[in-house]
Amino acid sequence: MLSNKRAVITGGSAGIGFGIANAFAQNGASIFLVARDERKLEKSASTLSSLGVDVKFLSADLSDSQAVNKTAEDILNIWPGIDVLVNNAGIARFSPFIETNEADLDLHLNLNVKAPYILTQLLFGALADRKGAVINISSYFSHRMLPGRPSTAYSLTKGAIDAFTKALAFEAGPHGIRVNAIAPGTVNTPLVQANVNRLTEEGKTKFAEMIKTIYPLGRIGEPDDVSGAAVFLASDQARWITGAILAVDGGLTTN
Repeated sequence: MLSNKRAVITGGSAGIGFGIANAFAQNGASIFLVARDERKLEKSASTLSSLGVDVKFLSADLSDSQAVNKTAEDILNIWPGIDVLVNNAGIARFSPFIETNEADLDLHLNLNVKAPYILTQLLFGALADRKGAVINISSYFSHRMLPGRPSTAYSLTKGAIDAFTKALAFEAGPHGIRVNAIAPGTVNTPLVQANVNRLTEEGKTKFAEMIKTIYPLGRIGEPDDVSGAAVFLASDQARWITGAILAVDGGLTTN
C-alpha cells in the first residue's frame, strides 16, 4: 500500500508515532524517525528494520527552532524527495490556566505549533517533488474538554494545528500536496501513562470511570487504532482527500 514511499515521522520512537511508523513499514514504506531520545530511536529503528524496510533516524529536540532547521537540512541531504511527513511530536501538560506560566506556554507553542509549521515549510519542496502528503496529529482537545483536565495551553496548540491543516491544504493543493490531520481520543501512550500516574488514587479511579462513561466503545485507544487511519491518509487511496480532520476517538466526540 505504501511501497516505494518515503515517510518522515516526528516523535516516531514511541507511542502514536511509533505505531504509525510500524504500520507504514509493514506496508512497505521507508522510514525516517525523528525524536529526542537516541536510545529509544535506536531500539525503534532496529525493530522496524527487521520488517525489511530502509530505516533512518535522527535525534533532535524540535522545541528548539535551530534544531528544526538542522533536522530539515539533514533529512534533505539524505532524501531530496519525500512522500509523507507526519507531524506527531508534541507535548501535553495539563495545568490550570492561572497556574500555566509563560515557559510552559512557550514549550507547547514551540513544539506543538512552531515545529510542525517550520518543518513542513522547509520540506515543502521535497514533498512537492513527489506529490506528497502531510499528516498532522491533532487532538479532540482542540474542541472537546474534559472535567479535571485543564488544557488551555494544549488545546490552544491543537486548535492551531486544525486551522493550520485546513489553511495549508488550501495553499498546498495546487502543488500536488495533500494535508490532513488525525484527531485521536485518549491513546495509551507513555505520555498519557505519565499524566495518569501523576493523579491521586482517587483521580485514577475517577479517570477509569470517566472512560467507561464518555467513550461509546468503552475504552481508550491504542497506537494501532490510530496507525490504520494514517496509512490510509498517506496512501493513494486518499488521493482526493485534503483539509480533513479525521476523528479517531472511539466515539468520544459524539457526545
